Amino acid sequence: MNKKQLLLLLPTLVPAVASAQGRYNIVYIMTDDHTAQMMSCYDNRFVSTPNLDRIAADGVKFVNSYVANSLSGPSRACMLTGKHSHKNGFTNNEHGIFDGSQQTMPKLLQAAGYQTALIGKWHLVSEPTGFDYYNYLPGQGDYYNPSFITMTGDTVVEKGYLTNIITDKAIDWLEHGRDKSKPFLLLIHHKACHRNWLPELKYIREYEDKTFDLPATFYDDYAGRKAAAAQEMEIADNNHMDIIYDTKMFRPGLDTRLTSNYLAMIGRMDSGDRSAYDYFYDSLAIDFWNRNLEGKALAEFKYQRYMRDYAKVLKSLDDNVGRTLDYLRDAGLLDSTLVVYTSDQGFFMGEHGWFDKRFMYEQSYSTPLVMRLPDGLSARGDISEMVQNIDYAPTFLDIAGAEIPADIQGESLLPLLEGKHPKDWRQSLYYHYYEYPAEHSVKRHYGVSTADGWKLIHFYRDINEWELYNLNDDPNELNNIYGQPGTEKVTKRLKKELVRLQKQYDDQEALKLNAQ
Repeated sequence: MNKKQLLLLLPTLVPAVASAQGRYNIVYIMTDDHTAQMMSCYDNRFVSTPNLDRIAADGVKFVNSYVANSLSGPSRACMLTGKHSHKNGFTNNEHGIFDGSQQTMPKLLQAAGYQTALIGKWHLVSEPTGFDYYNYLPGQGDYYNPSFITMTGDTVVEKGYLTNIITDKAIDWLEHGRDKSKPFLLLIHHKACHRNWLPELKYIREYEDKTFDLPATFYDDYAGRKAAAAQEMEIADNNHMDIIYDTKMFRPGLDTRLTSNYLAMIGRMDSGDRSAYDYFYDSLAIDFWNRNLEGKALAEFKYQRYMRDYAKVLKSLDDNVGRTLDYLRDAGLLDSTLVVYTSDQGFFMGEHGWFDKRFMYEQSYSTPLVMRLPDGLSARGDISEMVQNIDYAPTFLDIAGAEIPADIQGESLLPLLEGKHPKDWRQSLYYHYYEYPAEHSVKRHYGVSTADGWKLIHFYRDINEWELYNLNDDPNELNNIYGQPGTEKVTKRLKKELVRLQKQYDDQEALKLNAQ
């Protein structure tokens, strides 16, 4: 009996084994700017995310999960290709256009007999390729009455709240749109929890009675970190976090840099919904402007507004993850489906006084990653090995029984999902961020982080600064010890490892910059 005949016979005999031979379905749910400290299975100080936690409870939670480039479009390109940004060609959002003709994981799964679908945020400029079905958002998308681009190229406005609509479309494809005789890859890409955190109306008053604790580093002075001092993403600064666009304290006659953007976004609402929205936020705005807040009082007011609106958007997201899980359960698909939840990167929730991402610092560089495992994959609980978003593509190919091309740079996580702990698993990760000059003014940089808690970063081009952190002693990354007496040996080791990774991943530009 040949392999093809065996695969046809196995589903009627040993379903779990058949799945292990390449019949697992894959549902990949990715959000935008959702950070681990705002997911209760990682950190229960701020919010409760019971449905996201269900995934971890029924499977695994990766506690050392990172990205290769902490920015939306580049992160998505890394996921699709299994390659670092310099290899897949999409290094930044400002000037990037993803080359859809290149090899991608969805194309390879199609060749392996999978149906592939993408619903939601794309953010790679070019038209999606490698998908049997897609329905995606133009650009960043809108929370209210959003537009979608169909496979015919038409742009269609859908009524309702974006997170709900994306889930509706995903479930509809699962129920009515796919060939149920084939395994599938479904990418569900949400806009949530992206700026400017516009909530579903039913949750508009949620969290209003909660006061969030300030992060210990909220009033960071950036001493010894020139790149950190030069950024433009401070909550306290109205030129960075816009008082109208971000905190929604609209005032007639006041035009900030982003007021017109804000009015266009909420202008998409139906009149009844807009009235309810305005009734709530206008009352807050009137009180705010009457108080004439300044200094720390203003910064902390903006922080609370930011946290509350972010949490409201997340609450709808968690609901919809629950809807997706419930559908898979009721349709009898859970036992044969790998369900993955992650974000395109982490996010600063007031740490260092910031919002946004980009830096190689932990809150931005790390990302939540939980997986509900189908029958036949035995791992449960926390997985501590270092993983990165370039690993998703080879993992999905491996689970499908498809060949992993030699030029893919990530590692398959399948051994970890089988409960194994390979002794030769990687002990370091490589990172490279490119987008400067651009929004938020975060300098270009690359670096290496290690399993034993060290991190070395090089900011380059218009700045030439190195930073060194021992996360075991300085988890908040406040004390740059690069060049300090006693660090010579570890610095030499980390620079050697940095060069090794740059050579492994063929980052020739970075190799030339090390001599600075």
